[in-house]
Amino acid sequence: MLRSSFVRPLHRFASLNKGYSFTAGQKLSYSVLANVQSAEASKTNVASKWASEDKFTSDMTFVQNIEPLKAYRVMDHTGTVLDKSHEPNITEDFAVNLYKKMSQLHTMDGILYEAQRQGRISFYMTHYGEEATMGTAAALNAEDMIFGQYRESFMLVYRGFTIDEFVNQCFSNELDYGRGRQMPIHYGTKKLAFQTISSPLGTQIPQAAGAAYAFKLAGKDACSICFFGEGAASEGDFHAGLNMAATLNSPTIFFCRNNGFAISTPSSEQYRGDGIASRGVGYGIDTIRVDGNDVWAVYNATKAAREIAVKEKRPILIESMTYRIGHHSTSDDSTKYRDRKEVEERAQFDNPITRFRRYLEQKQWWDQEQDDAWRKHIKKAVLQSFADAEKKKKPSLDYLFTDVYDEMTPNLIRQKQELDRLIKEYPEYYPTDDHAPSSSSS
Repeated sequence: MLRSSFVRPLHRFASLNKGYSFTAGQKLSYSVLANVQSAEASKTNVASKWASEDKFTSDMTFVQNIEPLKAYRVMDHTGTVLDKSHEPNITEDFAVNLYKKMSQLHTMDGILYEAQRQGRISFYMTHYGEEATMGTAAALNAEDMIFGQYRESFMLVYRGFTIDEFVNQCFSNELDYGRGRQMPIHYGTKKLAFQTISSPLGTQIPQAAGAAYAFKLAGKDACSICFFGEGAASEGDFHAGLNMAATLNSPTIFFCRNNGFAISTPSSEQYRGDGIASRGVGYGIDTIRVDGNDVWAVYNATKAAREIAVKEKRPILIESMTYRIGHHSTSDDSTKYRDRKEVEERAQFDNPITRFRRYLEQKQWWDQEQDDAWRKHIKKAVLQSFADAEKKKKPSLDYLFTDVYDEMTPNLIRQKQELDRLIKEYPEYYPTDDHAPSSSSS
């Protein structure tokens, strides 16, 4: 039933120089209008092949308004399922685990955000209001490759990235997988198929299309999923990535988190058309718009999208309509461009964690006592990881030169030797006590 919710291109006009015919909801058909393989083909057949009347009209009409796509949802804001046939067939343990992961992320955000405000880490970005996107993580397989933007920590939480690993990265300490060479929240881990976050907007979109195409060529039953905001959809890489995936039938899930703001630019000033979903149809990509604050809507849509991508080897676009409750980052004060009351109302009326908790309570799978105990437990765990990470040394200075090439090149060797000399001769100007030992340390 959910499958029918994907909007497919309504008018796939046959190419005038190819003669292929198209129909809504079907793959490319190589059945030409005239049976050119028939020995009895005539000039009339050939003419009709290149000039089928159903591609043309005598009416000169400029298309102006197309009915806006509605957002698919499973639960209303009270956590009540609207149509039981769309309620996922899951266990109590599955649902409770998903809720715990969502609330864990929320707790981590609160502590690390305040840590930045205290000057203990340099930067942070929260996921407030967008926690229901955790549903995508629950719908994917472990081998599916993740290409994130800034607010995809939920993927790592769900796949088992530990609190220690999160906090070590934000502190850029000696246990940080990035060796201290990335900004906080720019996570990456090969073991969880999560590509390192890149600050420039949109670069991950064509990369995701290419990775999924490689999966297809290798015969793997896997897809890639690419996350980006509606602001990143204004980048040229968005066009390049979607067009590449569509024309090559790359099994890519493009997931747009439309949270209403591209930093300070509201979506009303970002585009004129019907959001991002309407663009997918133009690229020939099956598309769906979902209620991004409904974890089951996100889960169902992603699960169905993955099935299409992996089995039929083609891309899908999902636009998740949500609201960014937090500031864009710790470098932003959103009260300068939006009403604080609006934010408070959205946080109270349509909080994705609250909505999901109400669902669990209606199922009698969760109660206030359990909630209080879990939040106390996870807060203690985050604070402990925070305290441990803060005591760690900074990465070794060796990492200024390694991981560039498999073996250090002569110029890098000379640069390292020069740094070692300066540290030895002028220790008062080049203190290294805060760093993990260097391989050249005596």
